Amino acid sequence: MSATENTLILETTQGPVTIEMRPDLAPGHVARIKELVREGFYDGIVFHRVIDGFMAQTGCPQGTGTGGSGQKLKAEFNKEPHVRGTTSMARAASPDSGDSQFFICFDDARFLDNQYTVWGKVTEGMENVDKIKRGEPVQNPDKIVKARMAVDAA
Repeated sequence: MSATENTLILETTQGPVTIEMRPDLAPGHVARIKELVREGFYDGIVFHRVIDGFMAQTGCPQGTGTGGSGQKLKAEFNKEPHVRGTTSMARAASPDSGDSQFFICFDDARFLDNQYTVWGKVTEGMENVDKIKRGEPVQNPDKIVKARMAVDAA
């Protein structure tokens, strides 16, 4: 698969993970994630909440699940299913509380459909996502060493 301007590469402590972002589903979320990636926001951030058979969550600068970039996003719920490899925004109780935290589904999580904003899908490196240490909170967590857009690196 060739890299596009919507290809996000996460260099993690378990290896690279390639995510094809979907601006057709969630244009505001994709634009904001690209901004954060280009600012280096995700570099060094841990996977703070990792539930076996469910998902791996990251994007909190405090590493606790309580923080973000400070810019809330309007929900862009869509019909895309939460299945293995789906990337979706984490949020608090309010639908419009997504910020910088997101999760990658290990398995089907269809109960989340239409309640969380799906913005992409892992296209390569899902085996590396599967190796991320589990826990709530995770002891000695894996992290995103560097996040980059594939075209910026080309």
